[in-house]
Amino acid sequence: MAKFFLTGYMGSGKSTVGEKLAAKLKYDFIDLDKLIETEYQQTIPQIFASKGEKEFRAMEHNTLKNIMEKDNIVVACGGGTPCYYNNMELMNNNGVTVYLKMSVDSLVNRLMNAKDKRPLIENKTEVELRTFVTRQLEKREDIYHLAQYTVKGKDLNVNELALFVQEQVGV
Repeated sequence: MAKFFLTGYMGSGKSTVGEKLAAKLKYDFIDLDKLIETEYQQTIPQIFASKGEKEFRAMEHNTLKNIMEKDNIVVACGGGTPCYYNNMELMNNNGVTVYLKMSVDSLVNRLMNAKDKRPLIENKTEVELRTFVTRQLEKREDIYHLAQYTVKGKDLNVNELALFVQEQVGV
């Protein structure tokens, strides 16, 4: 019985990798943002607009606490999830945390194509986005590095990651 938490900046591939990893391990996959949207019956952009980031982070924390009761899961966390409340400690104490690390260039390239779904960046130009990502990564990187494992997010081989996590925790 195990829990895997994929962390990393928005656009690092947590949801894509998480789904594939869960399938390989025959675990349930949970996209934390999608679960929040289902529970609160609002999209993340709607929650940000109506309640603000502070309230969203409280909702996110409560949802994360609730999934700690589940076993055999792979959770794709939101980019900011580990950085608020004691979420990283909570995840480290209850499962295996993996940081999908990516360069600013790779993140900006990915995020330019998906800005409309992400309330923190939707109106930014490429230059503004690069500055924003660089600053946020500088703030968040120390927390991301508290994950038990760090892997390169770009061109990540999910089969290799599945073998790696199986070896680490004897799944």
